Amino acid sequence: PRRGEARRPFRSCPHSSPRARAIDRALDRGSMSYLLPHLESGWAVDQAILNEEDRVVIIRFGHDYDPDCQVMDETLYKVAELVRNFAVIYLVDITDVPDFNVMYELYDPLSVMFFFRNKHILVDLGTGNNNKINWPLADKQEFIDIVETVYRGARKGKGLVMSPKDYSAGRNVQ
Repeated sequence: PRRGEARRPFRSCPHSSPRARAIDRALDRGSMSYLLPHLESGWAVDQAILNEEDRVVIIRFGHDYDPDCQVMDETLYKVAELVRNFAVIYLVDITDVPDFNVMYELYDPLSVMFFFRNKHILVDLGTGNNNKINWPLADKQEFIDIVETVYRGARKGKGLVMSPKDYSAGRNVQ
């Protein structure tokens, strides 16, 4: 640790699980990702999407150590309890679980996607990419509004919903 920093009492051994190593990396960087459930395999991702009947499945694809993911993870952690009745949130490391990188075009450091009853829900954010959110949203109310919109639209059978806010011009347009 640097001067003035507290030493962490626990460090997993080099032979520990990927989850323990991810927690260590997250703790080293002050990330909230270790507080949210991680899906460790393609099968686990499929099961999370398939088995959830009544709630939106939100998956953040990326890396726990990426600064954009850390900002988004903090927002996700803050809203997780508030949206628990209609959404569930998971994190997936795109290096440990590369199964979906080509299928969902996960080339950005951060991608947040929505699923409902085994269907990918598209969100028109005004950016031209309706498949995912690929920038960090720090405002928790903005994210809650998007999740509520996705839930309401998906319950009505819509595969594409309009975002309550237009993010087309630098993500600051009202």
